[in-house]
Amino acid sequence: MNRTSSFLTALVAGLIPMAAVSQVAPAPPAPAPQAAAPAAQPAVVPQAIPAKIALVAFEQAVFATNEGQRAVQEVQAKYAPKKAEIEALGNEVDNLKKQLQAAPATMPDDQRAALVKNIDTKEKKLSRDADDATNAYNADLQEAYGKVATKVNAVLRTYVQTNGYTLLLDVSSQQSPVMWAQDNTDVTLAVVNAYNATSGVSAPPPQAPSAARKPATSSAPAKPATTTAPKPAASH
Repeated sequence: MNRTSSFLTALVAGLIPMAAVSQVAPAPPAPAPQAAAPAAQPAVVPQAIPAKIALVAFEQAVFATNEGQRAVQEVQAKYAPKKAEIEALGNEVDNLKKQLQAAPATMPDDQRAALVKNIDTKEKKLSRDADDATNAYNADLQEAYGKVATKVNAVLRTYVQTNGYTLLLDVSSQQSPVMWAQDNTDVTLAVVNAYNATSGVSAPPPQAPSAARKPATSSAPAKPATTTAPKPAASH
């Protein structure tokens, strides 16, 4: 057997590995280097700073500004005719009740029943008109308040930041958690003066005192309702 035949025989018999007769397979590619992990951010360590606290009666401040006083007077003037109408109806109901109380026992039953019905009808109308007027009055007042409060809030923020205050507390509500504070921590008047100086609105003329009313009648409110007024966020 010649050398070539021996080689082929050995190849068929598997005595010579295939790697001996084929090209060497390329080595697998090296794995791509992984991106370096981001460096850990240093922990934020809280730092104590000297406290400088300001108190403000925000709702009262808004209405104490020249613009706030003018807004209240405009709303009150709008509802003055309705207020007078409700007061007149209340006086009429009072007079009818006095007439019923003073009626003699000999008054015919049909007249007494008619008078009682008339009083009941007018009382219901008085209550309905007073409720409607009160709701409309408060809605208009809240809208006027909101417009002024937004601008006063901006002046308040600037004031406390400029003067280095670190905490601002609103003490408008009677449920305020602040029980006592030194007078010099209250910035309400200072903010009112700062706002008046920038608003360009002059002080409105004082209103004439209204005539005393009889206690048993209902009417639209004479004081601004600010139970839902927005409050400023604390400045940082």
